Amino acid sequence: MKIKKVTVFRENLELTRPYTIAYETFTHVENLFVQLETDTGLVGIGAGSPAEDVTGESIDACERALNEQACALFEGMDLSDAFSRLKTMETKMSATPAAMAAMDIALHDLIGKVLDRPLVEILGRVHTAMPTSITIGIKSLDEMLAEADEYTGRGFKILKVKTGLDVDQDIERVCCLKAHVSADVRIRVDANQGYDVDQYKKFLAGTRNTNMEFVEQPLHVDQTAAMADLSESERNFSMADESLQKPADAYTLIHPPRPFGLFNIKLMKCGGIAPGLEIAGIARHCGIGLMWGCMDESIASIAAALHAAFASPATRYLDLDGSLDLAKDMVDQGFIIENGLMRLTDRPGLGVRIL
Repeated sequence: MKIKKVTVFRENLELTRPYTIAYETFTHVENLFVQLETDTGLVGIGAGSPAEDVTGESIDACERALNEQACALFEGMDLSDAFSRLKTMETKMSATPAAMAAMDIALHDLIGKVLDRPLVEILGRVHTAMPTSITIGIKSLDEMLAEADEYTGRGFKILKVKTGLDVDQDIERVCCLKAHVSADVRIRVDANQGYDVDQYKKFLAGTRNTNMEFVEQPLHVDQTAAMADLSESERNFSMADESLQKPADAYTLIHPPRPFGLFNIKLMKCGGIAPGLEIAGIARHCGIGLMWGCMDESIASIAAALHAAFASPATRYLDLDGSLDLAKDMVDQGFIIENGLMRLTDRPGLGVRIL
């Protein structure tokens, strides 16, 4: 079986709910889509959502990489060569991980369809259902509480709060949120590199009684070494996000004193399912818990992350809400969310349907 046609296109996906993080406000997101069609008529689809502020890649650079390199690499390929070509792609397209992810996801979707099985069963399922968090951007206190009421009213039990602009206001917001929601609602925090060591210590002290689950990326990536100034318990409470992009970063972050006790894997940072599972393997053998996260992404790539997450024994958390605020998408289905609990379908591949 051969891939007879590779199609690449981009779409501007408006957000129904703009949001602010520590360094930017977002109103829409551009995604790249890849379709791989075989000579038997099967079609695999993948999607990529570049985050230039994190990985340094632009949407234009990703589109060029797919059209000029990936198409030549995969068009006409026998499917039996799929994984060797993925390794070649990692070398040729390392500067554009979201483009790599789009192609990697499309290929994994296609392999699942060829074998007529959900991808997670091919990878080796270890989880069946897990709750995802849903994210509240940096907002006024009243706006944050109103959004929290909306999400908990929809059944979500885990709220992730963006912080990092003002530590005193952050402490007030998190404490007020904890007092506002019911006892069974869990809170996570993503500082998006917004603190220095002293500010982070102040934030942790000020929110000690809120029973937060963890804090993502408290310090700037250039200050990872400064995490050593924190106590072991403070480091274990912290999760690597922007500091963890590729498998090589995971190897760096496991050396003592470990700056982070938890890892956030995003397919758009690392280049897709294959390198994501490589990071997951490192984490598993080092006793590091995983969260699988996302950018603002199509259902296609969110489903891909969920398949990978459910195939990893180290997975402890999900933060896969990236498609929920898209005004439109190029696919549907893929997974089911009920009261914040995510499950995969029994459809082959990623389980998505091209619209």
